[in-house]
Amino acid sequence: MGAEARAPLAVYIHWPFCRSKCPYCDFNSHVREAIDEDRWTRALLADLQSQAALASDREIVSIFFGGGTPSLMPPDTVAALIECVRALWPVAPALEVTLEANPNSAEAERFAGFAAAGVNRLSLGIQALDPVALRFLGRRHNRHEAIAAIALARDTFPRYSFDLIYARPGQSVAAWQDELGEALTLAGTHLSLYQLTIEPGTAFGNRAERGEILTTDEDAAAALFEATQAWLAAAGMPAYEISNHARPGAECRHNLAYWRYEDYLGIGPGAHGRVTRGRGKLATQQRRAPEAWLAAIEETGSAPDETMPIAPETAVEEMLMMGLRLSEGVSRARLEALADRTVEDLFGPALARLVEGGFLTLDDGRLVATAAGRQRLNAVLAALLA
Repeated sequence: MGAEARAPLAVYIHWPFCRSKCPYCDFNSHVREAIDEDRWTRALLADLQSQAALASDREIVSIFFGGGTPSLMPPDTVAALIECVRALWPVAPALEVTLEANPNSAEAERFAGFAAAGVNRLSLGIQALDPVALRFLGRRHNRHEAIAAIALARDTFPRYSFDLIYARPGQSVAAWQDELGEALTLAGTHLSLYQLTIEPGTAFGNRAERGEILTTDEDAAAALFEATQAWLAAAGMPAYEISNHARPGAECRHNLAYWRYEDYLGIGPGAHGRVTRGRGKLATQQRRAPEAWLAAIEETGSAPDETMPIAPETAVEEMLMMGLRLSEGVSRARLEALADRTVEDLFGPALARLVEGGFLTLDDGRLVATAAGRQRLNAVLAALLA
């Protein structure tokens, strides 16, 4: 098979460690007093080499270092992992290599090392520009560090993005407009703007169970969401996904692989993967606990918790759950090929009701959630898949 015919593949690499656990975070992240970085480097390289057999004849279009806090990784580890990917697969000429980072001064000192290692896109976890909000969200950086890290990212990497969290308790539309207006003066070509959600098992989740109010009410959150969409569109950074905004051509290629239901490998503790097998897909998941994952890798060279084919009906659900988050929606041809049925047969009268209600559009090419549909996507999916 010629290189031009190779199917694309994305690679996610998970670094599970953080300096502290944020109260809203339910990711697979852990605080440890000491980390044997050499052991972890060897283990992640072994996992890459083991999983390469799942999708050997492919072209890598993106590498994403997520976590946890990947900016705690030594730049030499990042360089070794990128080099290993390049040795195992051909890579696209415009390979996107993203690393998530915190804006703490100590981690920002590593930015030049990450760029030298091959990272060409930095994603900063700023979360707020307001000092009071930073303390509420449990962030360990301050406003000055946040702004300095954004400036350093701009000067160091070809592309950068940063995250903000809104719909915080008591947050008004006017206050959010001021904060977001400042963010736009600092932004490059991409912003990620997430509504604060309270997840069970987190510190915020435990506080909410005791009756504490930690977010805005639904009406206020809806008003903030609608205002955010309008402001960013007017600024030339429309939403290409519910929470992600970019100038045309600056979308995160790696995250698009998830949302478009393309193939990707998940490397490291708890990481998930999806790889095409014939007309269907194979789901993979790594052992979640870092120490259990590390022990399994060192003993056997791999640490799968689960590797199994995805049933066609589950694959349809996954494609919809991911694809309807995008402003471009889902390819009708791909959806019908996966389901082996027409969209109309697949969803029946529910589809017509959602189209008539202004929550979905359907034409010969795509099934798309409207702005109103994306704002109520859980309800739309429930109705569609009932």
